[in-house]
Amino acid sequence: MSEHSSLPTPKAGAGVVELLRQFEADPAAAASYGEECLKRTRAIEPQLKAFEFLPRDVTAKRGPLGGVPVAIKDIIATSDMPTTNGSAIYRDHVPDADAWVVARLRDLGATIFGKTVSTEFAWRRPGPTVNPWNPAHTPGGSSSGSAAAVAAGLVPLALGTQTLGSVIRPAAFNGVVGFKPSFGAIPRTGVHPLSPSLDHVGFFARRVDDVALALSLLAGTSADDRHGQPLPAFTLDIAQGLAPLAKPRLAVVRFAKWQRVEAEQKAVFEAVIDKLRANGAMVDEIALTDLDAVHWDAITTIMLSEATTIFSDLIARYPDRVSDVMKTHVESGRTKTAMEYLTAKAAQAAQQKALDADLDGFDAVLTLPAFGEAPRGLAWTGDAEYCAPWTFVGAPAVALPAGFGKNGLPLGVQIAGPYRNDVRALRVAKWVEASLAFDPGLPPLARL
Repeated sequence: MSEHSSLPTPKAGAGVVELLRQFEADPAAAASYGEECLKRTRAIEPQLKAFEFLPRDVTAKRGPLGGVPVAIKDIIATSDMPTTNGSAIYRDHVPDADAWVVARLRDLGATIFGKTVSTEFAWRRPGPTVNPWNPAHTPGGSSSGSAAAVAAGLVPLALGTQTLGSVIRPAAFNGVVGFKPSFGAIPRTGVHPLSPSLDHVGFFARRVDDVALALSLLAGTSADDRHGQPLPAFTLDIAQGLAPLAKPRLAVVRFAKWQRVEAEQKAVFEAVIDKLRANGAMVDEIALTDLDAVHWDAITTIMLSEATTIFSDLIARYPDRVSDVMKTHVESGRTKTAMEYLTAKAAQAAQQKALDADLDGFDAVLTLPAFGEAPRGLAWTGDAEYCAPWTFVGAPAVALPAGFGKNGLPLGVQIAGPYRNDVRALRVAKWVEASLAFDPGLPPLARL
């Protein structure tokens, strides 16, 4: 903050749009904010363990995201910082070039605020990051460090990736907003692949406006990502924010797995439905039986088959530096036949098309992001089955915090929409966010 300014210093936990408004009113605040974030991070990081690498230079740059620190998941290439991919194989690896999305962030003036912990190659072996609400619990994965860093108020925006549930689930576990755009909306050039038919780049932030702004600035195409599907362009007015879609038509989807949902998560979900109805939303139940029946076997077949082609050679070259978890998954992938893979890919295309018809008359789906609170312990990052259907069909999905469970850990809800209807899904999420008026605040670990 400038010496003679009466404006408040940006607080820990401020959102991106909130910060940009403050920076516009007081440019000196942008110059000091990165240092304040770095100071907080150094104080909390020994307990949180969210970062693989912290930045050396947090000088604010000029641009639409000038002064905004953005943390980068450590499977996304950075030319000036190590990119370990969560693996001992790449412990000291510094890429020759930035990933497309990192280069774009730099062009926008963002401060690249270090590399956040990822599970091994964004798969299942966890890193050391803890949940800032309770260090005895997982933050989720694979985007563990990005979710925890935003939840702890260390950065207002972080990049993650999702192949099954690696943005939406950890967002719910940490009490932040998570957004997985439609498949192909953001180029994955420079992002280590796990399953090219399923890999998405996504965001963690504190408000729906923040992830909407990120999408408006970062959506694009790259000649090196053949799966790119450009979204209709849109802009977000910093002063006004995203216009909410008032009184939306919501399709409640529980799936057959509802019986496994924790009681507290069920209670939060029912309370959300009641509140949204009271505020004027049209809320009806639908089943999506076909998607429920095929998505899990099909998505795991696609993922295991494609991951096996990517990692088999790496395992052969570095058997002592690859986890047993990775080796087991690759062995499973080798059992998949070409016919099984092609059948799964056909089911993916069919279900993506069917979702448009199934949601005719609705603006978005209201469902769960997870079965309940983050599991205890760090060995397992949680079940992705409530996230996988929307990853499978490439649909946009938003996780919103909505309450707490019996252990004081966050619980959330998920908004999903038809493929490439990202802005409408975000507008629905903005209305839901305002209707719930729920702010979990900063977790205990952030108050050290």
